[in-house]
Amino acid sequence: MTSILQQAYQQACLAELEALKPGNVHIFADGHGMQVQDFIHSAEASAPALCDDQVFGTRTLGQRILHALQATHAKVGCNTNLGIILLAAPVVQAYLQYPQLLLSAGLQQVLQRTSVGDAALVYEGIRLVSPAGMGQRDEHDVAQAPQITLLEAMQLASGSDMVARQYVDGYAQIFSATIPLYHKLCERWQRPAWALTAVYLYWLSSVPDSHIARKYGAATVAEVQQLAATHYQAFQALDNPKHYMPELLQWDAALKQNKLNPGTSADLTVITVMLSQLTASKPAGFS
Repeated sequence: MTSILQQAYQQACLAELEALKPGNVHIFADGHGMQVQDFIHSAEASAPALCDDQVFGTRTLGQRILHALQATHAKVGCNTNLGIILLAAPVVQAYLQYPQLLLSAGLQQVLQRTSVGDAALVYEGIRLVSPAGMGQRDEHDVAQAPQITLLEAMQLASGSDMVARQYVDGYAQIFSATIPLYHKLCERWQRPAWALTAVYLYWLSSVPDSHIARKYGAATVAEVQQLAATHYQAFQALDNPKHYMPELLQWDAALKQNKLNPGTSADLTVITVMLSQLTASKPAGFS
C-alpha cells in the first residue's frame, strides 16, 4: 500500500505543477524566488517519509508530518510544501491505519484521534520551515509547547486557515465539490492540467486564500478572490481552455509582481488530485 500512496502523492504534486495557476509556481513560470524544480525535489524527498512504513515503522500522524517536513527542508532549505504535507498526512494515515473503512470514514477516525503529542511534533515542523505570514497568538502559539490536541489546534485556526478547516470538516468540500469538478472537466476537456487550473481557480474564488490573507489582510485577499471568480467563470465556460491562456498568464505576472502567492489554493489543488486517485483505487471512499 505504501507504493500506492507514494505514487499518488508524487503524481499529485507533479500534476499540480503542470497546471497554470496564476500567482503560484508552475511549468509556465517560476515565482516568489522558487522554481518548479524546488517543488519536484520536495515531492521526491518527502514521499518516503510521508508514506513508507517499511522505513519508519508504524508512526503517529505527528511523526509522519514532522519527518516529511524535515526531509523537505534538508533537501531544499525552504518552505515549499507545509500545507501539502499537513493535508496529505491524514490521508496517508487513514489509508494505512483503516484499510477496512471508506477513506472518508478513515479520515474522520484519524482526525478525531489526534493527540497533544501530534500537536507538539507538528509545531516543531512548522517552526523548522517558518512559513511566511505566520503571526503569534496569546494562547496556543506554535512557539509554545501545546496543551491541546492537533485537532483542537486546527479548530482554533479553522476560521482563517483553509488547511485547518479540512481537519475540522473532514475534507468535506474536497469530496463534495472539487473531486467531482476535476472528474467532470477531465472528461470534458481531456486535459487533466487544464482541469486542475479550474480546480485552483475554484478554490481561489470560493474561499479566501489563507496564505495571502495572513500576509496582506482581508481587503487584498477579497480583491484577489473577486478577480479569481471572474476568471473562473470565463475559463470553465470555454470548450477549449487553452484559448484563455493569455489572460491567465497576464494575471499570473500581475500577482507575482505584487508578491501575491495563493499558496493555500495550490495546496488544496494537490490534495484534490491525491484524493481523487486514492478514491479511484478504493471507490467506496466517496461516502
